[in-house]
Amino acid sequence: MIGQYGYLEDFINELRSKGRYAFSLPEVRSKFEQSDEAIKKALQRLKKKREISLIRNEFYIIITPEYRSKGILPPSLFIPDLMNFLQKDHYIGLLNAAAYYCAEHQQTESLSIITMKPSLRNINNDNLKINFYIKKDWDKNDIVQKKVDAGYINISSPELTALDLVSYFERAGGLNKVVRVLEELSVSIDADKMLDLVKRYSPITTVQRLGFLLEEILNKRSLSDPIKEYLKTVNYFPVLLKPQKEKSEMITGNDWKVVQNVELETDFGNLL
Repeated sequence: MIGQYGYLEDFINELRSKGRYAFSLPEVRSKFEQSDEAIKKALQRLKKKREISLIRNEFYIIITPEYRSKGILPPSLFIPDLMNFLQKDHYIGLLNAAAYYCAEHQQTESLSIITMKPSLRNINNDNLKINFYIKKDWDKNDIVQKKVDAGYINISSPELTALDLVSYFERAGGLNKVVRVLEELSVSIDADKMLDLVKRYSPITTVQRLGFLLEEILNKRSLSDPIKEYLKTVNYFPVLLKPQKEKSEMITGNDWKVVQNVELETDFGNLL
């Protein structure tokens, strides 16, 4: 029995020697002259031994001994291979990106990946939760490559992370959580890079909301003032801090034209 399936175990050992933690079924098919039935039996045997795990249709990860009790690898070890397999440009964003900078305790059990259309079905099982969010486009200059054991992963820059957190605030745990993360993330944000990014970021309502939070809530004027000066050069209109279906008075009383229609609190428990 071991000899019958040894070719696949040798293949996996070869991948690991090259620093890889994942492979696809088409890759196995192209390498070995075996029937689909034989390959699937060999894969099933390794799955039962918890040496591999099926993450997506035809995409497998190699569970090394130190992670076998958990049944899953840290996503950073296989996300590049997964997204290459799916042929999708991407970056890790939102709370997961913030955790790579100054907000590590904000890390979540799920992984947020920003990609482009067509949309991808989320991965949700006992050991792994990956949420895919759609964006029209982004500039490669706003993506940071972080070194990990398996190579490099794409992470949104601190500036892009801040804007995305405001844009996708409901997926990031709500505005209160976003404010707490922004407070920590702000030390990693470069004002010049932020100014360059807001000129390209869409929608402008997100820029307004971020500027409002930075100035009115967090008192980070070194970051908010350049954004405010930029907004003076474009057309923008009153917007609710928290979007809602119900009509609301659009009296803002601030340069950002943002109606604070929700109460916010900081890490210190101060109600704002």
